Amino acid sequence: MAIGTYAELQTAVANWLDRDDLTARIPEFIALAEARFNRVLRLRSMEAKYTANTVAAQRNLALPASYIQMRNFQVNTSPLTTLSYVTPEIYDRLWGGSTQGTPKFYTILANEVSLGPIPASVQEVEMLFYKKFDNLSVSTTTNWLITNAPDIYLYGSMLEAEPFIMNDERVPLWAQALQQGISDLQEQDNKDRHSGSALRVMNTGGYM
Repeated sequence: MAIGTYAELQTAVANWLDRDDLTARIPEFIALAEARFNRVLRLRSMEAKYTANTVAAQRNLALPASYIQMRNFQVNTSPLTTLSYVTPEIYDRLWGGSTQGTPKFYTILANEVSLGPIPASVQEVEMLFYKKFDNLSVSTTTNWLITNAPDIYLYGSMLEAEPFIMNDERVPLWAQALQQGISDLQEQDNKDRHSGSALRVMNTGGYM
């Protein structure tokens, strides 16, 4: 059967497990698989942009609720100022005081990003970041991943289900299938990201 919705995935998992007594548990297996996907996948479809304005003399900004990992962070000055990440320890040593200016560095603590130097004025910042997939549910019946890689959803859900039903000998099978599916998807996404772009090699004289 085709797998393209939350209900179809639940039916497929039940069929592959050959069990009709796990209806209440299957959503848990799917949710655990989704947590794994958010940890290991970094795809173009997970990228999002977020803009915000700094507050003068205030160092911290809240991260977007769906944030996983930063891809690029910049201040929309002219020209653009790309911020570099530093560890919290280095940030405290360099920017833990009250020095103000145009931010050039940032660190992340909990659900906030700290800017250094502290913004001296209102400035627009822009984050390009990886966001979490929309988790499947009765109200969110589909998402990008199940539409484009339903096999990964099935393998991930089965990998979470088998230990629950104490069918441990099947765990390596699903782990291998999931790893191969994720590897193939990530490789294809990387190829698509660069398709059609000319390779430029830098030397001391410029670009070739």
